Amino acid sequence: MEHLEIERKFLVVSDVYKQEATSQVRIAQGFLNTDPERTVRVRIKGDKGFLTIKGPSNATGTTRFEWETEISLTEATNLIDLCKDVILEKVRFEVPLGNKLFEVDEFLGENKGLVIAEVELNHEDEVFERPKWLGEEVTGQPEYYNSQLSKNPFTQW
Repeated sequence: MEHLEIERKFLVVSDVYKQEATSQVRIAQGFLNTDPERTVRVRIKGDKGFLTIKGPSNATGTTRFEWETEISLTEATNLIDLCKDVILEKVRFEVPLGNKLFEVDEFLGENKGLVIAEVELNHEDEVFERPKWLGEEVTGQPEYYNSQLSKNPFTQW
């Protein structure tokens, strides 16, 4: 199936990633639908807007359908106003390591204190170099999905 996203998620145990990052951008995102079978996300990343639809995760939580398209900043802003629950705010740091790019999200607002790193893979059992600041793996744990953090923020755990 086209448009498959294969990624693993980890908690982050130190802020060393900030010194290793090659870029950072502020992100605001909300969810028009948080049903695990068909999540619909609106995102403002820097000065660009995006609409993303994700399908259900497989049994391991590693692979799922993902379709994304860029929309205008105005459209994204208008759609975020329609979103449910908490609007997620975070700063994303991009950290290259070997042939992989780790995206480290430092959450703000009602999810402040949560830092999650994601790495996209070519296949589920791909071996990759793990940075020292990578902690416990949380792949497939629904409470760490952004859609769930919008309904049950980290500061309320």
